[in-house]
Amino acid sequence: MTMTTSALDEVVRALHGVLRDDQILTSKTDRYNRARVPAPFPVHLWSERLPDLAVLPDTTDEVSAVVRITNDLRVPVVPRDGGTGLTDGASPFRGGIVVDLKAMNKVHSLDLDNRTVTVGTGINMLKLNEQLAPHGLFYPDDPASYPCSLVGGRIGTSGWSLIGSRYGHTRDLVLSFDHVLPTGDVMHVGDGGGHQISKSSSGYQLKHLFMGHQGTLGIATEATLKLFPKPEAELSPFWAFDNYDDAYRCVGALARAGVATFAGAVLFDEYKVAYLRRDDEAYIPQPADVRALVCAVMYGYEDEVRAAGRRLFRIAQQHGARYLGDEISEGDWAARHDRYATPLHGRTKDGQVIPMSWHCEDAAVNYTNLPAVSREWHRIVAELRRKTDIFDDWGMFCYTSGNTGVDYLTEIDVGIWEQRLDDEAWALWVGAKRDIAAAALAHGGSISTCHGSCREGEVDLVPQELGRGFDVMLDIKRTLDPNNIMNPGKYQLDRAYDDRGVEGVGR
Repeated sequence: MTMTTSALDEVVRALHGVLRDDQILTSKTDRYNRARVPAPFPVHLWSERLPDLAVLPDTTDEVSAVVRITNDLRVPVVPRDGGTGLTDGASPFRGGIVVDLKAMNKVHSLDLDNRTVTVGTGINMLKLNEQLAPHGLFYPDDPASYPCSLVGGRIGTSGWSLIGSRYGHTRDLVLSFDHVLPTGDVMHVGDGGGHQISKSSSGYQLKHLFMGHQGTLGIATEATLKLFPKPEAELSPFWAFDNYDDAYRCVGALARAGVATFAGAVLFDEYKVAYLRRDDEAYIPQPADVRALVCAVMYGYEDEVRAAGRRLFRIAQQHGARYLGDEISEGDWAARHDRYATPLHGRTKDGQVIPMSWHCEDAAVNYTNLPAVSREWHRIVAELRRKTDIFDDWGMFCYTSGNTGVDYLTEIDVGIWEQRLDDEAWALWVGAKRDIAAAALAHGGSISTCHGSCREGEVDLVPQELGRGFDVMLDIKRTLDPNNIMNPGKYQLDRAYDDRGVEGVGR
């Protein structure tokens, strides 16, 4: 808790003027539940990330009223949807109020002719698609956290979809949304200011400004989403390779083939295959001569998917692939969301099995730079592992980001023994994260494709990546959030206020 008791009482009194009693949550349990995120963090430092209270609004007007109060009283406010983010976007660094949007989970309208749906941003993609299925439609935003991440969080992080090569990513699929600004004012964000328009040349393209800001520029409350026919067929062949180089060349060829139903491709490197082979949660138990894997995914009508599959099979065979069979292929792709919540363990250097939390560092990297970045990232994690048993290298995935295969979401999964994460080990990890981000930048990439870059380590290099663009971010932040109440401490945006103090009951 960062507010004094009298300050907290003042805030709660004000909130009772706009919310019901059951929408204002002050218990320790409620606050702890809204501080936790999947990414490991030193347990002894958790008390630094607790909100003073949480609220559960039902409507855009209630969110607006809450933000007006926080702005008037200068209280930090942090929006939280599914809380699945890996860079602490929904973690309160300075206490204040967490605005939990899970109660805003209704489908407000479904337009079958224009193929759009308007929803509260507290709904998740699984529940939404259950309601769309009877109409033969689906919303194809498909992160690994699909069952538990919410539409609002996808907007706040500008999410990345596993099948984005076919349908686009969150920024392409969200047509427009209502957005509560840091002053409490409500604006509608979308091309041309419209609700269902996908392209406009009228004015600045503000939609992208209000996506991926990690809650630093306000709160999305109601969104209109683009819909597609529910795929009649899905094909997800997995191929095995006896070396990484052949698999790398194959995944590039598959992505560049120009197949219209191509929804994505995934490259598993030899570290990832070894991890899957040696641990109990392995989905793809493979013999020792399998050193790398490639998966391609096609969605569409039965006749077009079948024809596309024949083409991609030919390409894979030309690169030395061995098909793993229907059972493994269908099973692994179907289990793609399960890995996000799988109970995890790792191994010490001498092979002892110990509990570990999963963390994933991602970057956007051009295809041609994948091998060099992969080598550098594994070297960085090996250096960590040389120093302590707290870390384990769980290998890398590379996923196509677009249907031309130009760039890839490149991630390295690291097991972290969170219970042993003391100050010294945390400092080692922060340094490694900075080195991982630096390697991506050195090879012409971006620090993150989808997770954001708010955490210690990678956030240090955001100004380097964006150059003059980071100064523009500071200008925008200062203009839209003059009192720095929206998710303060994130993205180094406090620099926008270095020349003046910001005072209030929450400071």
